[in-house]
Amino acid sequence: MSPAVRTAPPAGRLSRWCRRLTGMVVPVALAATAISVTAPAPAQAAGTNREPAADPAAIREWNTIAADVIGTNLGPTRPSGQAVVWHGFVSVAVYNAVVGIEGRYAPYKWHARGPAGASPEAAAVTAAHDVLLCDFPASRTLLDAAYAGSLARIPDGNAKRQGVAFGARAADRVIQLRQGDGRFATVEFTTAPAPAPGVWRATPPGNLPFIDTWLARLRPLLLTSPSQFRPGPPPTLTSDRYAQDVNEVRTMGARTGSSRTAQQTETALFFGGNLAVQLQAAFRDHSARHRLDIADTARLFAAANSAATDAVITTWDAKLHYGSWRPLTAVQLAGTDGNPATEPDPQWQPLLVTPPHPDHISGHAAVAGAVAQTLTGLFGTPRLDLTFPSDATGTTRHYDDAVRFNQDMIDARVWAGIHTRTADTEGCLAGARVGLWALAHYFRPLHPAHPGSPRPVPPTCPPGTSG
Repeated sequence: MSPAVRTAPPAGRLSRWCRRLTGMVVPVALAATAISVTAPAPAQAAGTNREPAADPAAIREWNTIAADVIGTNLGPTRPSGQAVVWHGFVSVAVYNAVVGIEGRYAPYKWHARGPAGASPEAAAVTAAHDVLLCDFPASRTLLDAAYAGSLARIPDGNAKRQGVAFGARAADRVIQLRQGDGRFATVEFTTAPAPAPGVWRATPPGNLPFIDTWLARLRPLLLTSPSQFRPGPPPTLTSDRYAQDVNEVRTMGARTGSSRTAQQTETALFFGGNLAVQLQAAFRDHSARHRLDIADTARLFAAANSAATDAVITTWDAKLHYGSWRPLTAVQLAGTDGNPATEPDPQWQPLLVTPPHPDHISGHAAVAGAVAQTLTGLFGTPRLDLTFPSDATGTTRHYDDAVRFNQDMIDARVWAGIHTRTADTEGCLAGARVGLWALAHYFRPLHPAHPGSPRPVPPTCPPGTSG
């Protein structure tokens, strides 16, 4: 490696932009665990269709690294909403680093252009490394080692040096944009000692407080405010729709004695884990199978992950605003809701453990809706072609159809006993609106006639879903 090419960013430069985040990074007790990634294939020789320092596998590699670092820092039991946000930050920085050099797509909230001869691969790995290091400084040893390995695979020379420098600028830009964004701010959710019927309260077995309330006030990546696509309220307790929701989840989402089929139970379990991990694996697989070049790979990750980030923010805004109780509480305390069509079952338990935040709306459904709408717009077809793994079941599922993907996600949360159907369908719609906004305002080709221009596609939420 040329002495002029750094192996890690100077600590002083990073601290200049990360200083205000000191003390706000995610608490971590790092185990002595190495980052495990599959190194990209050797760069192609000159004369092939791709330049040696523009291998898109580097983006997939650093997406895997990001997933490992985020997962290690957040821990295995934390709900996946926060993890989605960190992926959004990394992905837009990588996107800016690449398209600032490639020049085909409009950068994200930035007007800088990189040197025409710079290595977009060096820029991408530098941007990913620097943003992750800023957000998770306790992982410096692991990140620096992975970064040195990535740079060692890129041929030394001016292209590499320029790419590293521009990638550092791209990371700095995103870090600056996120200063004072509301991360980890104190946001209170308070209820009376005995909350009124319909109002969220901590649920067994952990009886944990409302987690990550700051997400409801976090400055979005794409939207104008967290409440821009806030859905309407949940059904009133005395309504027929409310009774239908509660009775369905009581019947289909029970841990024991449920009417679920074996396939329905498998669907509930399949989507019962960390959605952020499942999504990143699906994005990596899709971009590799379709042999997307480095600019289109960066765009896929940035568009999908930033839309997913704002879907999480939209979700937490609604959760904080409406504060509706979970099915576990609704079924056990049905005798207090004033609805003659519901009956209490004090012993009822859901299939999966209820996450510590309100019902309306579903974060999984909102993120799925945002990703499906964003990707179908990028592809110009309702065909998703995404393959998802699940640690919970040890199986994979392939989705060609966006509507089917969203339908399974909606059903899964009901069959798991942790969301009402209305919370899921409204979540899907809110996420789809985020996805439409994302492509209308960001990640667009610099030339409208470019084949990558977003194209209208049918709605990706299931038919009959209404706002």
